[in-house]
Amino acid sequence: MVEEAEKRDHRKLGKELDLFCFSDLVGPGLPLFTPKGTIIKDELQKHIEKVCRSYGFQKVSTPHLAKIDLYEKSGHAQKFGDELFQVASHYKQNYVMKPVQCPHQTQIFASRPRSYKDLPIRYMESEKQYRDEKPGEIGGLQRVIAITVEDGHSFCTVDQVKQEVKNMVEIIKNFYTSLGMWENHSVSLSVRDYAHPEKYIGESSDWDLCENMLQEISDEMDLKAVKHEGEAALYGPKLDFMFRDSLGKEIQIPTVQLDFATPKRFDLEYTNNEGGKSSPVMVHRAILGSYERFMMLLIEHFAGAFPLWLSPVQVAVLPISEKFIDYANEVKNALLENDIRVELSDRAESLGKRISEAEKMKTPYILVVGEKEVADKTVAIRTRGIREQQTLPIQNFIEKISKKIKDKA
Repeated sequence: MVEEAEKRDHRKLGKELDLFCFSDLVGPGLPLFTPKGTIIKDELQKHIEKVCRSYGFQKVSTPHLAKIDLYEKSGHAQKFGDELFQVASHYKQNYVMKPVQCPHQTQIFASRPRSYKDLPIRYMESEKQYRDEKPGEIGGLQRVIAITVEDGHSFCTVDQVKQEVKNMVEIIKNFYTSLGMWENHSVSLSVRDYAHPEKYIGESSDWDLCENMLQEISDEMDLKAVKHEGEAALYGPKLDFMFRDSLGKEIQIPTVQLDFATPKRFDLEYTNNEGGKSSPVMVHRAILGSYERFMMLLIEHFAGAFPLWLSPVQVAVLPISEKFIDYANEVKNALLENDIRVELSDRAESLGKRISEAEKMKTPYILVVGEKEVADKTVAIRTRGIREQQTLPIQNFIEKISKKIKDKA
């Protein structure tokens, strides 16, 4: 098991596959994503945003910093304390690099009058957050200082809460099932530390209601959530979805959290159906968690052999010799015109060595072109993980692969 885990280690594969790197000059806990690593991040973001839009989420964008007052009001200044990155301007204004995104998004909700008819209002944002982690705890992509969080918040009525949470759990289940990762999960119902209520914000009665709601949802959806005391968020209980890394260590990725407290602290309100004022409930959710930690899990789960739609290079085109470079370029351009990510390998090396290199990079399709392919306007196809080769007209291959990419197959 240890040997297999070493092969799947995201730090090793990240370097071999040229996905990310670190620099002593930039600093520990600050990963730099290469073009290939950035493709994976971008594809994940596009996909999850498309899914969430179908559930009514709208994309927003907020600054990387805010006045310390924002986090004092939310309670995060007290919670994170020395983990906050403080920034002082020469105008003597104190700012903080944001440790979370939810306080910013409360201010978008608060920017105009709201009615019960408008709710739920759902925001999503993939952006950096910053926390000053202990140097000894920083390592690879699992724990970093600059965290890119796929974040979302729903502002809703109490009556809408359960359906909102169920929708978010459905998104999580469908997304991880599509990647073949759902079977390797467990769910934690993270509740407050009852012996130390001072660690949290909000009213005890609201906490009771939230915890009961999440337990009911777990029962109704057969999540089999195991209760863990003391693991709740600052503002409310949560459902944490746990997965395992290559060494079998449990790590938390997606989460859905209930929050009655934050809207009240920020005096958020909407006009209810009786014409009075009510506070909305916030439902926090992260499908991918942080992109960094999710990519760690993804790399180790697939051992770097990503699904076609996520592969940084989907097709490698290899001419047998220099004589066939013109046709290889024709094939490459035809693929590019159909938004297929492709690399042309025409280095002055043997075909065998170039094939071996493309296989080491875990490229899903390797197309070899020579005299026969030029004459027939075809490509000889090597498919990752399949020994038998296939020959197809280039247009047929494009149609086949385009459908697989679209279907996330």
